[in-house]
Amino acid sequence: MQTVPATWRGRLVRACRATLFGVAIAAGALLSVVLFVTTSYFVILCAIGIGFLALPYLTRAVRWLADLNRRAAARYGVPVERPYQPAPEEVEKDIVGWMRTCKWILADPATWRDMLWLLLNCVVGLAGFLPAALLYYAGEGLFLACGLWLPLADDGTGRWYASVTVDSWPAALSAGLLAVVVFAAWVFLGPLVLRGYAYFVRFLLGPTRRSQLTSRVRYLAETRSGALDVQAAELRRIERDLHDGAQARLVSLGLQLGSVDRKMTRDPEVARLLLRQARASSVQALRELRDLVHGIHPPVLAERGLADALRALGLASPLGVSVETDLPGPLPDPVESAVYFAVSELLANALKHADAETVQVVARYADGVLNALVTDDGRGGADLSAGSGLEGIRRRLASFDGVLEIDSPQGGPTVMKMELPCALSSQKTSSS
Repeated sequence: MQTVPATWRGRLVRACRATLFGVAIAAGALLSVVLFVTTSYFVILCAIGIGFLALPYLTRAVRWLADLNRRAAARYGVPVERPYQPAPEEVEKDIVGWMRTCKWILADPATWRDMLWLLLNCVVGLAGFLPAALLYYAGEGLFLACGLWLPLADDGTGRWYASVTVDSWPAALSAGLLAVVVFAAWVFLGPLVLRGYAYFVRFLLGPTRRSQLTSRVRYLAETRSGALDVQAAELRRIERDLHDGAQARLVSLGLQLGSVDRKMTRDPEVARLLLRQARASSVQALRELRDLVHGIHPPVLAERGLADALRALGLASPLGVSVETDLPGPLPDPVESAVYFAVSELLANALKHADAETVQVVARYADGVLNALVTDDGRGGADLSAGSGLEGIRRRLASFDGVLEIDSPQGGPTVMKMELPCALSSQKTSSS
């Protein structure tokens, strides 16, 4: 009995939102007329050079309006990606840079699709008025049914509503019933109209198959370059740790053993002292080698999986770390390693830079995506563009088509969200 009112309440809320969005879209359709005429005029003037002066500003306004419609389409379950080509880097702040910008605009196929959308949106966008028109018409019928027809019938003529001439109370009752039908149509058709418009937006303002492939190739080239940089940095780190750590200790161990050989017969006490030092050096070298191997692929990750490895990170951290995992099975080793080191880096950042006291780590796998959330109660202000270790985490995750999202307002809390598309490791499952 409680589901019916809740359902109708939700439908009424959606219909009201659709009405407001529809009015905004219709207003945008009127703005489309102005932008289409103005932009077309200055594009034609580009033939004599004058149009280049205003083209970047007009393009910015057109893309702003297009982005608003993309966001509106996304609210109705039709996500629309931006199809524009990346802007040229290091544009000169002179006439040459201005011409390069105009060339980039005119060479982008999405610019011309935006122009076609402006032209068609002048008509299609006016459909956004339909939910508001239905609501107004339903309200008019209800007002007539409540007696508003009486002043109109004093001159001997009634008010025509739908197929009924309202000049009597029975006719007013019929108009009221028709108004209820119109109101029901508004409730159900309003969101459908907006959803249909969303598909129209995606058809013209979304990326084409070719632009998607181009963007995908560009993204893979960037992530491949990032993966190579990460791998090169990791190799340099391993080489540096070997050279400065274990290698230096092994060289020292060799020198100490040479001294033992020389002192063995002449001074046995000194030889035994050197042997004890050599043994301590060998233990330290072994410890450093283990730490180095741990930095390449932690044994706890290989032996117990990602869930227990994250719990081990939480136990090893001086912060109050709570770990929650929902992993139905083992994941590929590279993915587990990437998430493990990313969480380890974020815990270190929370300790060193955020002055946090508690951290919550949540890792879940669902629908082919591994989601990891690291939330700390620190002072916030983390910025991905600051060139910190967060950029290294982003590049590491990008190698697996993963993303890193940061929500870190000043004063905290800081929320780091990682998403990595991957499949469960069937090979590891079968072997276990």
